[in-house]
Amino acid sequence: MRRWCQTHPVLFMAGYLVFYLAFFALLEHRVTQPAVLLHCRLDDLIPFCKYAVVPYFLWFAWVPATLLWLLACAPRQEFWRLCLPLFAGMTLSLVICALIPNGVDLRPAAVPGDDIFARAVRWLYRTDTDTNVFPSIHVFNAVTVSLAYQRSSLLARPGREWVRGTAHLLCAAIVLSTLLLRQHSVLDAMGGIALALALDRLAAARQARRAPAPAPANRRALRSL
Repeated sequence: MRRWCQTHPVLFMAGYLVFYLAFFALLEHRVTQPAVLLHCRLDDLIPFCKYAVVPYFLWFAWVPATLLWLLACAPRQEFWRLCLPLFAGMTLSLVICALIPNGVDLRPAAVPGDDIFARAVRWLYRTDTDTNVFPSIHVFNAVTVSLAYQRSSLLARPGREWVRGTAHLLCAAIVLSTLLLRQHSVLDAMGGIALALALDRLAAARQARRAPAPAPANRRALRSL
């Protein structure tokens, strides 16, 4: 199975996408009354902003585009270094929501206006419930992808530093959008950030363990003779 995944990464991603969407749809259908409503005082200080729907929707393109970019252009280990913690965290988030049904009650009673932003928010509210929110998968994915840009060897070349900065700004905008759209509590966002950092650290430790040990200096000297 492992060898198949390594030789068919696109099919692996497609298969995981089907699994994730099916699991998420099942949760959305079954969890209508969350057992836990998440809320903190900071939530009451955050205003609603319909324009935040732009970075919120950009997330749907940014995550798969980054995976495909790394798969096509980067050393293969960089692709798996993002893919594995990303999929592990998404799965863990679904499991948490299945075991502890959760949600928020933060959305405004109505979204006024007939502009494209207001219509997009109303469509979002109709298609995506305010349940299954902790930890925020939007936030988790955004932070995990941003960390991939930070360490990518493709961006170590001169003149490409701006890509990292742009990725970090987009990450911050996505995190804020989940709060400004009232889709998530601050607690959800904090949970997503914590999960991303924890899994990234575990992935880094695993990568370090699997790295070949450097040859002793005297052995290298003998080989050079």
